[in-house]
Amino acid sequence: MSDTADQAAAPAGFDREGDTLRLRGALTTRAAGRLWQPVLRAAAGARRLDLAGLTALDSTGAALVLECASACAETDIQGASPPVAAVLDRARKALAAPRPPKAPPSLPFIACLGAWGVGRLKEARNAAGFLGEAAVMTAATLPRPGRLRWADLLRHLDEAGFRAFPLTLLLGTLIGVILAFQSSIPMRQYGAEIYIPSLVGISLIRELGPLIAAIILAGRTGSAYAAELGTMTVNEEVDALRIMGIDPMVMLVLPRLLAAMLVMPVLALMMNLAGLVGMGGVMSALGYPPPLVLNQLSQWLTLGSLVGGLGKSVIFGMVIAGIGCRAGLQAGRGPRAVGDAATQAVVGGIVATVVLDGLFAILFYRLGW
Repeated sequence: MSDTADQAAAPAGFDREGDTLRLRGALTTRAAGRLWQPVLRAAAGARRLDLAGLTALDSTGAALVLECASACAETDIQGASPPVAAVLDRARKALAAPRPPKAPPSLPFIACLGAWGVGRLKEARNAAGFLGEAAVMTAATLPRPGRLRWADLLRHLDEAGFRAFPLTLLLGTLIGVILAFQSSIPMRQYGAEIYIPSLVGISLIRELGPLIAAIILAGRTGSAYAAELGTMTVNEEVDALRIMGIDPMVMLVLPRLLAAMLVMPVLALMMNLAGLVGMGGVMSALGYPPPLVLNQLSQWLTLGSLVGGLGKSVIFGMVIAGIGCRAGLQAGRGPRAVGDAATQAVVGGIVATVVLDGLFAILFYRLGW
């Protein structure tokens, strides 16, 4: 046993006798890197390779042997033991296998830009198709509410709505305080501090309240939807549901979609109220009594502004939940699939919310609302 181990651990070497090149020792990766160039120079003009002295051979050593054989005038390999011959056979088969095709040449800049645009259009079309399918499924479920999983709907209402209340109240109060303080600086120069409540109130109710509530929903709930459904996709649970004849849109997407649409107006309203409370505290610190602040709010804030803000918040919730569910259902199979799906849900939800808010601003302006 010790003799065999000593032979296997013997350092690799070579010698040239006439037309014969002899290799000996353990021709492994470490030894092959040291001997590669000297062995190839010694193999020039040789007619035979004698491998009787080789005690060990790996893939790198086999590549060196075959390179030497191609450099010899005649590829006559002699004396290889059965293990060494087996390694050489595997190396020959690997080298004889067809090479992978070359990568296609890169497109010019204009073509790359066009391909990117076409890809984004296809992505937008698929997203619109997913939301359309969800809307059709919602309309088909309304006459038959028994198809809806009410336990899941209540669970998602709790997770997306009730558990987000503390964060919404905190951010709303801070936003109201910040807006009031920042508005007081330029307003004081013109003696118009009395109009701070109307400025902050209109900003919150029409724009900032629904928008910040949507960002909270995208960060908390949209990413959670994508992570949950992405994990189910990676574990092939969604495929199992389809095999059993259960539509994932009804079982997985619809409760989440309805929950997001129901909680968004509540979150937006709480954001508005918290912001107004924070603004009222700043106005009190500046010396304006609460009745004066309430009088200004009642003069400038209208029911139409409140309804408009809460109405578009419902659309924000539907889009954010749809993007999160779609990202989870289309997750890949690798270890990064769930993380990529959550990232896509958050980024896509925030971008879609800002774009929709801009469209609503144009619409309200045209309607004189």
